[in-house]
Amino acid sequence: MTTDIHSLSPPPRAPGPLDGIGVIVTRPLRAAAAFAPKIAALGGRPLVWPAIVILPPDDGTQLAQVHANLEAYDIAIFVSPNAVEYGARLDGPWPAHVRAFAPGAGTAEALAALGIGEVRMPETTWDSEGLLELPDLGDVAGKRIVIFRGEGGREFLGNALRARGAIVDHVPCYRRVAPQTGADGLLEVLRDARAHALTLTSAEGLVNLMNAVGLEGRAYLTALPAFCAHPRIAERAREYGLPAVETAGGDAGLLAGLLDWFVPKNRASGNGRS
Repeated sequence: MTTDIHSLSPPPRAPGPLDGIGVIVTRPLRAAAAFAPKIAALGGRPLVWPAIVILPPDDGTQLAQVHANLEAYDIAIFVSPNAVEYGARLDGPWPAHVRAFAPGAGTAEALAALGIGEVRMPETTWDSEGLLELPDLGDVAGKRIVIFRGEGGREFLGNALRARGAIVDHVPCYRRVAPQTGADGLLEVLRDARAHALTLTSAEGLVNLMNAVGLEGRAYLTALPAFCAHPRIAERAREYGLPAVETAGGDAGLLAGLLDWFVPKNRASGNGRS
């Protein structure tokens, strides 16, 4: 197999509910390394093709300035685990008065791993809209808020907080680029019918994927259920003709979607296995 497909977890030691199911994982490599073993633990075969490559920003001046003045803020929002990895200050303790917010469990876990505790996260949807429903972000007039995000991220959250009277700084702490390795290995997997499902966690990654695989790959992908971590991603997937399956988001939501889809079929007739 060519090198654009990454093997990040050992084969399962015993059959599981996803026994024999090949699952394409399109997350960036570091995030995929955490998700792939969870698929393998259920008996599935993770097929990792990172649809986005995460790199540091071209210019880290603004990030360094925010780190130097972090105590001046009241609230810090990290939009993703990548924002934590590339944006969290590591040269000193987290200021106790700066409340940290995360849009989902993965980001909150990344913050906790750095010793940043009591992270607030949504109770409804794991996204910016869910964050805005939190009472702690309802009355923010006069509060200084810093949002750690990727270059070119959405303006929705910051604009909504400004409308509530907050003083908001957006800090780009990483950038996303399309993979340069090609998709020969992924096409090989698709031709050999070793992939039975696709997982998508980014609309941008979906675009990169479809551009990389070309017309041949798109034809194969339209035959696979595409498990999407957010309704916006599902909407974009349907525009490409993919049979999108909306999930609750996060690792747990994607895994639940895979189990709901494949387990009844496997029990009934073995469909979906190679």
